[in-house]
Amino acid sequence: MPKTAANTDASINAGTPRLLVLDGHSMAFRAFYALPPENFATDTGQHTNAVHGFTSMLLTMIRQQKPTHVVVAFDLDTPTFRSLEYAEYKGGRNKTPEEFYGQIDLIIKVMATMNIPTISVDGFEADDIIATLSVQGEKAGWDVLVVSGDRDAFQLITEKVLVLYPKKGISDIPPMDAAAVEAKYLVPPNRYSDLAALVGESADNLPGVPGVGPKTAAKWINLYGGLEGILENVDSIGGKVGESLRAHVDDVKRNRRLNHLLRDMELPVALDDMVLQAPNRDAVEELFDALQFNTLRKRLYDLFAEEEEVDDGVGHEVPAHQLVTDAAALTVWLDGKSAQPGGATGGEQSLTAVEVLSEPLGLLREATAIALVRTDSAVVVELGTADEELDTALTAWLGGDAPKVVHEYKEALKALAPCGLRLEGVIDDTSLSGYLIQPDRRSYDLADLSQVHLKVTFAPAGQESAGQLDLGLEEDTKFAVAVQRGYVALLLSEHFAPMLAERGAANLLTELELPVAVVLAQMELTGIDVSRERLDTLMADFTKAMNAAQEAAFAAIGHEVNLGSPKQLQEVLFEELALPKTKKIKTGYTTDAASLKTLLEKTGHEFLAQLMAHREASKLKQMVETLKKSIDTDGRIHTTYAQNVAATGRLSSNNPNLQNIPIRSEEGRRVRDMFVVSEGYECLLAADYSQIEMRIMAHLSGDAGLIKAYAEGEDLHRYVGSHVFGVPPQEVTSAMRSKVKAMSYGLAYGLTSFGLSKQLEISVDEARTLVKDYFDRFGGVRDYLRGVVEQARIDGYTSTIEGRRRYLPDLTSTDRQLRDLAERVALNSPIQGSAADIIKHAMLGVATGLEAQGLKSRLLLQVHDELVLEIWPGERESVEKMVVEQMGAAAELKVPLEVQVGVGASWNDAGH
Repeated sequence: MPKTAANTDASINAGTPRLLVLDGHSMAFRAFYALPPENFATDTGQHTNAVHGFTSMLLTMIRQQKPTHVVVAFDLDTPTFRSLEYAEYKGGRNKTPEEFYGQIDLIIKVMATMNIPTISVDGFEADDIIATLSVQGEKAGWDVLVVSGDRDAFQLITEKVLVLYPKKGISDIPPMDAAAVEAKYLVPPNRYSDLAALVGESADNLPGVPGVGPKTAAKWINLYGGLEGILENVDSIGGKVGESLRAHVDDVKRNRRLNHLLRDMELPVALDDMVLQAPNRDAVEELFDALQFNTLRKRLYDLFAEEEEVDDGVGHEVPAHQLVTDAAALTVWLDGKSAQPGGATGGEQSLTAVEVLSEPLGLLREATAIALVRTDSAVVVELGTADEELDTALTAWLGGDAPKVVHEYKEALKALAPCGLRLEGVIDDTSLSGYLIQPDRRSYDLADLSQVHLKVTFAPAGQESAGQLDLGLEEDTKFAVAVQRGYVALLLSEHFAPMLAERGAANLLTELELPVAVVLAQMELTGIDVSRERLDTLMADFTKAMNAAQEAAFAAIGHEVNLGSPKQLQEVLFEELALPKTKKIKTGYTTDAASLKTLLEKTGHEFLAQLMAHREASKLKQMVETLKKSIDTDGRIHTTYAQNVAATGRLSSNNPNLQNIPIRSEEGRRVRDMFVVSEGYECLLAADYSQIEMRIMAHLSGDAGLIKAYAEGEDLHRYVGSHVFGVPPQEVTSAMRSKVKAMSYGLAYGLTSFGLSKQLEISVDEARTLVKDYFDRFGGVRDYLRGVVEQARIDGYTSTIEGRRRYLPDLTSTDRQLRDLAERVALNSPIQGSAADIIKHAMLGVATGLEAQGLKSRLLLQVHDELVLEIWPGERESVEKMVVEQMGAAAELKVPLEVQVGVGASWNDAGH
């Protein structure tokens, strides 16, 4: 077992097997109510608070209690022998919250990844399974710990069996032994079921004897030796309580039959099969990525770290490194034909990993040393001390076509650029190949990929980020770490190669993602100019708007309140103003934006209007503050693009995120107006695709109507509206057009009739009719949407036009909610992913066009389906023509790709 923290007060016999038995449903519900559902949900909308809380609690239990064996028992939805005898059994319980559905199945999946068995038996309850396991464990001489929020478990307590009973949530779970039970209930554990039979159990809907409380029942039990003795002497018990008991003897006997736990069941899992093992890392990675449990994953791995046989890299013979100080030594090493993973030696060039060490340069980084690693040797070159001859030799090799592997190619390119170094010949970036193999992972750090795929850990804590090995280590230690990283990248590249081939992703890596990384590196280095004057004006205006909305909000209720405090807002909205209640949450009623928007539409209250205005101004002010902090020493903003964050293949922008600037609002346009053309350049040019996703839908579905509309240059939404509503195109109103536009895009994202009704604020019946009429007119779309999900269910994945796959195991889940979510992802991934691939091809085409024509204009930004360029004087016409041609030729679809272009002195002015 893992070496863990000190144990709780529960007694332990050193060397004795220790069985931890959990009541699955009981603890899952505890976790659900302890953690707010709204704070725990995946990107697909699956609530995970019960799963997270249950797993967290279990990890704590394992750390504290040091069990040698673990098992979890679950109830089933089928009737039990208790409910068959007494139909009202557990009948008073509240309806299960909608957010809880599907979470039990997920907990069972988590247990499977942890190699912890789960047991359910048709016709019986988890309590009976737990009781049977307690007896089996005790007979085997084991210590048994039962974790349950059901007081019926107290009857199981013996010298060898303790119950961990939660008092509050899932963190306060003290042990209950015989003394604790007797102190609280005045009877020993083996008589607790007698007490419950007399008093009743509201949780099970078992009524007790009227007028008989725990103290009276305990007094009778101790006086007569238990329930049997009480019933034998029932006529001698006087007073009103005696009369009440005699009137309810049958209820008491029934309660006793139902609350007594079975202890001799035949179980499908033997005790020895419950031994605690290290988790299945591959399964953990896949599931915890889907659940977005990054912190829990680390806790899980840390818990078992001392038990797992994880190589520290030494067994893989990481080569020692040589510090190269002259060109002759470097040339000798470069010309050597070292052995390489999966390859011959002979005359082939050795595959070499390149690891760049760097230090901060403003908000960017500059290379300080380079480690070159092969499977049997490695060299390090310090750039600051290299003479001209060595620098020339290194520059030529880095810029040559010798095959190279790097982790985080784009970051390496950026760090090398200030030194005037290029990096060519890269055939694999393991952060990108790992992404193409598993696009739903949450992390592609080298250390994470190494642990998952190679079962290897290799570097001191805090050294996970490529190119940033400047954390106060000695130089030689830094170099050794860099060599380790390069060596691991070689091993990963070998490991990934057949996986890429099997998934048909090798070409995506070499022909799309790696070239795009080069273009992105240059875009990030270039950045975009910002007008500080406009930025400061915006800050002042948004601050003024925020303060004005705050004062107006105070005036609407006659006093001040903290507009950022949910608790104070709840008091004002639902107590002081007595407005209609929003959705109930743990802390009261939600004050999130969507709920307040609905509440404002219902009531029109001035306080709500000003609160929403204050929030919007505050959000915009915060956005502008973030942008201001992101201005580098050159006066420009250099956003960072990530190629391996969105599972669909779309690029993401961060530090700062330029994709979340509002496009259509006046405030958003003012923010875009801050981004301006640089001195010496003529203007900015913005080019984007018109209705790219609907054009992809037309191509994938092959629908004749959509293809005809695009071929003839029709207004698509007016054309669709004409067919859906049965009116001539010129009679399609703006309201009709808006409805079909929302529906066209919504259907591609799995929007249901209910969702459409909410979005358009129409009845569900009207939405259902709209969808039916749409599909009647555009049967190709209907058939495609149905077929893509069915094919994905067969294949296990969806594909873009380029063959980019997204694996969706939940398409075959027995859980309806998980299956529905996976189906919605299956609908939109081919369309979103194809759009992502097309804009990447467009970027490559534009970058190639600029270079081929010797133009000085440059690419600055890619935001959604838009490219922003900075135009050199005199080049506007030729650049515009080239951009339209390259973007239009980025994919061969059954419909034309239409490109819209605008120019101006700012990003906003260039909009269209």
